[in-house]
Amino acid sequence: MKITLSVIKADVGGYVGHSESHPAVLAKAEECLAKVKQSGLLIDYHVTKCGDDLNLIMTHQQGEESEKIHRLAWDTFVAGTEVAKSLKLYGAGQDLLSDAFSGNVKGMGPGVAEMEFEERKAEPVIVFMADKTSSGAWNMPLYKMFADPFNTIGLVIASNMHTGFAFEVHDVKEHKKIILNTPEEIYDLLVFIGAPSRYPLKAVYSRSAGEIAAVSSTQKLSLIAGRYVGKDDPVCIVRAQGVFPAVGEVLEPFSLPHLVEGWMRGSHHGPFMPVSIPDSIPSRFDGPPRVTAAGFQLADGKLVGPRDMFADISFDNARQQANDIADYMRRHGPFEPHRLPLEEMEYTTMPEVVKKLEGRFTELA
Repeated sequence: MKITLSVIKADVGGYVGHSESHPAVLAKAEECLAKVKQSGLLIDYHVTKCGDDLNLIMTHQQGEESEKIHRLAWDTFVAGTEVAKSLKLYGAGQDLLSDAFSGNVKGMGPGVAEMEFEERKAEPVIVFMADKTSSGAWNMPLYKMFADPFNTIGLVIASNMHTGFAFEVHDVKEHKKIILNTPEEIYDLLVFIGAPSRYPLKAVYSRSAGEIAAVSSTQKLSLIAGRYVGKDDPVCIVRAQGVFPAVGEVLEPFSLPHLVEGWMRGSHHGPFMPVSIPDSIPSRFDGPPRVTAAGFQLADGKLVGPRDMFADISFDNARQQANDIADYMRRHGPFEPHRLPLEEMEYTTMPEVVKKLEGRFTELA
């Protein structure tokens, strides 16, 4: 059975500040999708949150970039924004950068990750959701899942994975893309994805099966809006087992809370903390950045789950390490490497300060 799995997210209002999603907003989204499911447009859906972001997980047979599905998501976000405004939630509708839907939510603010595939006999998928970080946050985890044998032993001992994977890399500034094959082009791949703010990973494909393995949202809000309006808070879908990494291999990269862009005002580096969905309430300095994982088994498009994959004591050490890293980074205050480099802060007030003081710079003797 060929299905499309669409994950579309937006920040439509924070409770309190940027820390959480209000139950009334989630309830409104549930109401909107339940009504549409009855019409037959959706096979199934799940409404959830990561911090102050509303996440819509939907299965259907409309294909990727379906106007009907994207309109449904947009209308749901608009309805959620109205609830947020009535409750005077913070930043109500901040990710909705347009006044009217124009056929596709791409370029309008919401983040989108979609994949169409033939459902296997057993189809486990994991939906990763993030808050207080940018679209390149998945680069290191996806590399470890699909290219690092120290993380994924299946690359060495599973014959159906030994051929490797193909990585689709996007250049978000030049609006270009390239596909690089692993293992033979690993070094070339790392040149680009080691700079995640410009070169986020969009998708990963199995070379042996020719199937989509993972897909992420690469929308950058600052580039769309031309100003800082909040972090991208990306989403990512990963298929597991069979010709893909096992579930444990997919989750293992998050045992290291690696540094990502985001945190307070989107202007800092902070540890990517794996947490349960209820614990995705980034409050300390609006952080540290959080990642959640909702696991499902698909059954004829039905979402069997979710299982909260990070609600596991084996990630306690990663959470403690993230807190220790947060303490260390915070002590740098406004200094790099806690604060992002100047070239990454062009959408903050920094250019205004530079322009104001421009005439006071003089040549060195």
